[in-house]
Amino acid sequence: MQKRRLGRNGPEVPALGLGCMGMSISYGEPDDAESIATMHRAIELGCNLLVTSDAYGNGINESLIAQAIKGRRSQVLIATKFGNLGLASRDGGGAPALSGGHPDYVVQACEASLKRLGVDVIDIYGLHRVDAAVPIEDTVGAMKRLVEQGKVRYLALSEAGAQTIRRAHAVHPIIAVETEYSLWSRDVETAILPACRELGIGYMAYAPLGRGYLTATIKSVDALIAKDRRRDHPRFMPENINKNNNLLISLETIASAHKATPAQVALAWLLAQGEDIVPIPGTKRRSYLEQNLAAISLTLSAAELAQLSAAFPPGVTAGTRYPEKQLKALGI
Repeated sequence: MQKRRLGRNGPEVPALGLGCMGMSISYGEPDDAESIATMHRAIELGCNLLVTSDAYGNGINESLIAQAIKGRRSQVLIATKFGNLGLASRDGGGAPALSGGHPDYVVQACEASLKRLGVDVIDIYGLHRVDAAVPIEDTVGAMKRLVEQGKVRYLALSEAGAQTIRRAHAVHPIIAVETEYSLWSRDVETAILPACRELGIGYMAYAPLGRGYLTATIKSVDALIAKDRRRDHPRFMPENINKNNNLLISLETIASAHKATPAQVALAWLLAQGEDIVPIPGTKRRSYLEQNLAAISLTLSAAELAQLSAAFPPGVTAGTRYPEKQLKALGI
């Protein structure tokens, strides 16, 4: 397994991590047995960065990971997050008395995650959504104390704006920013990615396959089951998905030339955007895991990379990447 360093001072991680959210919520029906088997296979193949959050199923996903890593703790890097209270409440969690970025809540959330995961230390602990009501310095100050206490090894942020990243990094080194990045979500290239590179912060790209769209298998909303959360995402609305289908032509053409899948080509493009980028595609099936990992060995020519970049210029995708209510919590 090829390795990349996550940030100037962070850990060495596999070139592709494993996003675990979809094992428990949002996409299709959960299959715990296959999900655990997928995590075990990932570990066998060296894809040992498991990425989760306490908001995924109100802790259910962390508990699932605990089952998978039992007896394997020394072989894995666990990245979990806290503070996305909006997502937690939608999944049936009660709203806590404190806001997501409150220093006291940071401590409570960490203790709960440690217990659910069944571990003594979290490798990478991230703020899932920036709390507009609390100065980022206060939140990261509490996270820093967790590092000092040995409960957390490294700190990360998710969906934070460039200035927030700079302010947070001044309190304690941030080794990674986790934000959506793919061919059809390239807005981070304007300010967020440059800020990370300026500060020596690594980049974990979530939804690198456009929530499955870049697999070229979801060309109609009818491909999604009734309770699939993507039905609420503007980019999957019928009027938008029909427009977005036109974007797939170059992706499918290049995939055919390489006898690869569109997903593999999309991941290869993202990997080629910089050694500081670690995509974390999510799956709950071993077959898709193995297909995704094969993208690491796929080399696209400079002409093919340019062709894809031109086919998916920033802002071309029809529809916003989140519903309007959720957009308000992004890039603070």
